[in-house]
Amino acid sequence: MKVVVTGGAGFIGSNLAKTLEEEFNAKVIIVDDFSSGSFKNLVGFKGDIVTADIRASDWWDRVGGVDVIFHQAAITDTTVMDQKKMMEVNVEGFRSVLNYALKYKIKRIIYASSAAVYGNLPSPMKEDMIPAPQNIYGFSKAIMDNVARIFYEENSDYKVIGLRYFNVYGAGEEHKGKSASMIYQLYLQMKENKRPRVFKYGEQMRDFVYVKDVVDANINAMECEMSGVYNVGSGQAQSFNYVIECLNKVLKKNLEPEYFDNPYSFYQNKTEADLRRSKSILNYKPSYSLYDGIMDYVNNYLEKR
Repeated sequence: MKVVVTGGAGFIGSNLAKTLEEEFNAKVIIVDDFSSGSFKNLVGFKGDIVTADIRASDWWDRVGGVDVIFHQAAITDTTVMDQKKMMEVNVEGFRSVLNYALKYKIKRIIYASSAAVYGNLPSPMKEDMIPAPQNIYGFSKAIMDNVARIFYEENSDYKVIGLRYFNVYGAGEEHKGKSASMIYQLYLQMKENKRPRVFKYGEQMRDFVYVKDVVDANINAMECEMSGVYNVGSGQAQSFNYVIECLNKVLKKNLEPEYFDNPYSFYQNKTEADLRRSKSILNYKPSYSLYDGIMDYVNNYLEKR
């Protein structure tokens, strides 16, 4: 099997590329411009890397034909407010990938969408809800879903699978800095015996999903026979207070949270994935509870760096 992973130097892309290589003996080609990813995520990677801007077409012939496209490249920092840049990289970059697929007749495209398309819609969030994004990042992902739908309606022999990631955490995210998961941010504070800082009063809830489950969803999508979007989360919202409780247990500490005012007007108060569609069509069933995921992340990665 030969695959291309765009954004393969990033958090999810690097985990996916290495899993495809190690567990499926796939020939993996990564396309990344290293504008936000890190070479450190690819130490030990055995495949090829094409350094290119996803929006251009000069990488198409350098990669050539493959069996599957995994499109992970994007601006993922939700605090970026440059609307033109966000739309160009995320939407026009995706359009470039679809045109590449047409040129080489690559009939399966799996791409990263986001739960940010839901904004503050009520939970659990379902794929058939009308998107209500609160920021330009979520809007760009909603338009990507539109572009995908138009594409597969016009090209019925192609399978285009969008995965709406909820709050992903796990190995390989540290290069993201301030946009890394709250689990990673809180771990760094608590590791230094600092009180973990969260918005008042830590009761905001997120559907935290471990990166290993996200990789599994991408792999399942290789067998999915229905184009469309699918939620990828744990299916269970948890509060930031509970995250701190889990980290205290794993780190064997007893640090009390420090609460401060939330400065963001567009903040999502709760996210939770409705997984019924993903379970029935994508055969996606998350393996990690939040506590189990945090324990695996901390003990088998963060504490071993």
